[in-house]
Amino acid sequence: MEIQFFNSLGRRKESFIPLEKGKVGIYSCGPTVYATPHIGNFRAFIFADLLRRSLEFLGFAVKHVMNVTDVGHLVSDGNEGEDKLEKGAAREGISPLEVARKYEDEFLRDLQKLNILKPHQLPRASEHIDEQIELIKKLESKGFTYETSDGIYFDTSKFENYGKLSGQKMEEKVAGARVEVNSEKRNPADFALWKFCVGENANHVLRWDFETASDLSNKKQKSEIENLKSKIGFPGWHLECSAMSQKYLGETFDIHTGGVDHIPVHHENEIAQSEAATGKKFVSYWLHNEFLTVDGGKMSKSLGNLFTLEDLQKKDFEPPAFRYFCLNSNYRGKLNFSWEALTNAQNSLQNLRKIYQNLPDGAIDDAAVEKFGAALADDLNSPQALAVVWDFAKSPAANRTTLAKFDEVLGLDLGRVEKVEKIAISAAQKKQLAIRKTARAEKDFAKSDAIRDEFLAAGFEIEDARDGEQIVKRKTA
Repeated sequence: MEIQFFNSLGRRKESFIPLEKGKVGIYSCGPTVYATPHIGNFRAFIFADLLRRSLEFLGFAVKHVMNVTDVGHLVSDGNEGEDKLEKGAAREGISPLEVARKYEDEFLRDLQKLNILKPHQLPRASEHIDEQIELIKKLESKGFTYETSDGIYFDTSKFENYGKLSGQKMEEKVAGARVEVNSEKRNPADFALWKFCVGENANHVLRWDFETASDLSNKKQKSEIENLKSKIGFPGWHLECSAMSQKYLGETFDIHTGGVDHIPVHHENEIAQSEAATGKKFVSYWLHNEFLTVDGGKMSKSLGNLFTLEDLQKKDFEPPAFRYFCLNSNYRGKLNFSWEALTNAQNSLQNLRKIYQNLPDGAIDDAAVEKFGAALADDLNSPQALAVVWDFAKSPAANRTTLAKFDEVLGLDLGRVEKVEKIAISAAQKKQLAIRKTARAEKDFAKSDAIRDEFLAAGFEIEDARDGEQIVKRKTA
């Protein structure tokens, strides 16, 4: 079966031919662990998981690597501002690495809730400083770098094909660049490989000696002059992905994933520094997912619509419902989130589970599996794959064994059964449930949540079903 992916590098669908027959190496840009990840982040991770599961379903042995950024990502995706981990540390009154571990744990917890398979390798940037310094020194030896008072930079003018991923020419990037803070940069598109602990970064907690790669994070701070002389500092954000992907997947590998926002800067810079260092093609196929919008607009903290997975759960939505919602749209199209759309997704998922649980076991239906695989092979057409699932589930040939096979890719827990112990409720509780039902219908989620919290405080949960609400003690099988 021919597999086709939309390759951002050529901006067209291309037949997928792995570097090594039967094997695929995938690298996905992972989280910057300075705050709780939001559902927009998880659209990218669900997409990467769908890619991995689909390729495994289609018979490939997959090695999936995803980075954890715990140093070096400044608030600007360029080279200015405060390190996001340092900012998180100041916000919470703990060390940057404590912030990183806290939110890495949250990230891994939410991956599990969404049935996202944990990548085979999950390397941390802070634990691969040697590899990053080695890459910089290789670039230095080939004449692609220069130093300023605040760091070591990659000279984009010396990389002939800079801009090939985004399709922008250098003059277009220069014309579109915002005013640079650092006047010492030779070109506006040049990016930091290593930032010195000077100026606004003088008190950066996470720091290493560039010459020895020694960790100086817990050592007494030196003066700015000593820092500059000894090149004490920390890696630039773009560097880690090149160093770690090449360590675990080789100098050239099959697929790199990420959001479309990474195309013009982060992924462009990965290509430049990687190919300049090795003289080889970095990645064969670049796959990018589009943004998640909310009610047709931008998702942002300032607008109050930067929802987390916990926010969804507080409104009685289960995480796999969000996964279903994402799978019901092609990864390359913008996806608009609304509570109504999520409600529809949860209802569809619950209905599919009911069908699954009422079906007999049986032999794998090869024809249905072929159609399902063909949808996946067509640039991960998950909406079409779901259509195949529903057509089969409603057909006379339907059986649980085949649906379970589909769920190896979908990751929807079709076989999940919850054992519920019903609780007798008082008149007062019935009244509260009625008030809550009205509040939900009127989208007064504050009142609905307040009543739910009352029951939680009493040790009970409210289960919402199509035929009403009930108080339960829940035990999950």
